[in-house]
Amino acid sequence: MGHILQAKGIHKSYTMGKQTLTVLRGVEMSLSAGDFAVIIGASGSGKSTLLHILGALDKPDKGTIEFEGQRLDQMSNGRLNQFRNQNVGFVFQFYHLLDELNVLENVLLPAMIAAGPVGWLQCKKNVQNKAISLLERMGLNDRLPHKPYELSGGERQRAAIARALINGPRLLLADEPTGNLDSKTGHGILEVLNELNQQGQTILMVTHDDRIARQAGRVIKLSDGKIVS
Repeated sequence: MGHILQAKGIHKSYTMGKQTLTVLRGVEMSLSAGDFAVIIGASGSGKSTLLHILGALDKPDKGTIEFEGQRLDQMSNGRLNQFRNQNVGFVFQFYHLLDELNVLENVLLPAMIAAGPVGWLQCKKNVQNKAISLLERMGLNDRLPHKPYELSGGERQRAAIARALINGPRLLLADEPTGNLDSKTGHGILEVLNELNQQGQTILMVTHDDRIARQAGRVIKLSDGKIVS
């Protein structure tokens, strides 16, 4: 399969007061469609920064990022917002579910944003059916009307995965998705990700845990802002 994502010469620094913190120093990497790859490295090695740049949540200071031939580093902010909504699903350590919405409404949110007010009226029924089906696959069919604070950590993360998948993203990015969970619950989340990958979903995950990294098809090691393996 061809490359879905290619990053070349990615540099990123942050200014903190009078100091400059250099996080990425010329990262080169590619991802093929259907991969399940894990970026591993110590805390502060730049893993999350790299993931955010690859998912167009942040821009590099220098370097190029191509997603299926489109240059992300040259897109306007408005175009990047649209690109993210349509092509990338995000799963974070702390879930980022909205407590004022129930589980089903949380999952529907990215699709509502993509469709806009008029489009939403036309596609609402189909998307709702898709959301319910995703939540059933995640074992949450009896949790649809519940608020996130009524769910366990593992249930919240499975709801977050369903939300990440609602727009049918080409790429799923997961930033320490098991970092907030006990090992048994975390293992359950890894099983969900493995199953998705077996069904063809391309996944790139960040972790600092060697045991979790061993579950993936490919491990990318980041050290001092560079890929070392």
